[in-house]
Amino acid sequence: MQLSNKEEKLIGKWIYENGFVHKDKVSERIEWLIKHQLKRVGTDNTGWDVLYVDPADNRLWELIYPESEMQGGGPPTLTCIANDDAQQKYPSLKFI
Repeated sequence: MQLSNKEEKLIGKWIYENGFVHKDKVSERIEWLIKHQLKRVGTDNTGWDVLYVDPADNRLWELIYPESEMQGGGPPTLTCIANDDAQQKYPSLKFI
């Protein structure tokens, strides 16, 4: 379940099956990662995008919901983000 140093992006999906919607395995993994492995650093000024750090390797990860037209923002996407990009998007976070 943990992130490997070769991973850079996880894209979750929602599956519509038999009249129900459920998370795919990637969405479930993202949920596990943000609860058990990654440390929350802060949010952008919209409050929707969240920045995390992986204590194992200090890489920064951004959690976004790119399908904003869907209920709750849709399925999650977790992307490794460069420090410079994080600093521009999350300027109030001085640790970077």
